Amino acid sequence: MPARSQRWLSRTAASAVVLACLAALHVPVTAAQPSPESYSDHAAGSQIAEHEPVHPVEASELVLTGPTVPGMDVSSHQGDVDWPHWWDQGMRFAYVKATEGTGYVNPKFGQQYDGSYQVGMVRGAYHFALPDRSDGAAQANYFVDHGGGWSADARTLPGALDVEYNPYSDDKCYGLAPEAMVGWVRQFAETYQARTGRWPMIYTSTSWWDMCTGRLGDFTTTNPLWVARYAESVGTLPHRWSAHSIWQHTSTPIDQNLFNGTMDDLVALARG
Repeated sequence: MPARSQRWLSRTAASAVVLACLAALHVPVTAAQPSPESYSDHAAGSQIAEHEPVHPVEASELVLTGPTVPGMDVSSHQGDVDWPHWWDQGMRFAYVKATEGTGYVNPKFGQQYDGSYQVGMVRGAYHFALPDRSDGAAQANYFVDHGGGWSADARTLPGALDVEYNPYSDDKCYGLAPEAMVGWVRQFAETYQARTGRWPMIYTSTSWWDMCTGRLGDFTTTNPLWVARYAESVGTLPHRWSAHSIWQHTSTPIDQNLFNGTMDDLVALARG
């Protein structure tokens, strides 16, 4: 038998002995949660596409009620992004994943965040929430400390909180009751505002938000809405919001968004 196989069997046998001893002592054994680094998909909206209906439509078929500005969002899943290409495709703003929980930083953040800015786009950073791992304040601070800040340069959008389906468990709401989920989001938002002077954008879907917040809480006076719905229209918005700032309308071939307004409106949002 090869030495590698012998070592593997030795480790396996040792693990079995440890587990048996713990069982005899009635010590509970908790399965380790997968880490963000081991999860293969960090793209905003990807979990929503897996859990909700997707109705692909051509850009010309989208139902719009006023002027819009095309944009996109990316994560490490996209690797090094060809920003001149996407600028030529009409993209004028971008959100870039910075962090997840309190243990993951996008290794491509620099190329993506700086590259979008250098090509001329208005850019912002977003954080993927893991509400079952740590509280909202801890994750907001981690986000700001690892690229999620804001500057009044008219080219930087307020940071965004991506709060949606749990990618690591079948528990879609991370084990939190609606009141606790609302409290978690509020704590994140208030901490981010205290650190940066700006309220974060909230990215979500109507179905997830209404299910996991129980239609409680009201963030409409503080937090702009970035809503995901892959259909011909933006549809019904999450509880209390009467207008959206950004609509993510497709994830093919990349996550694509429409800002609800003119380019001057987008710059005004960046200025704060």
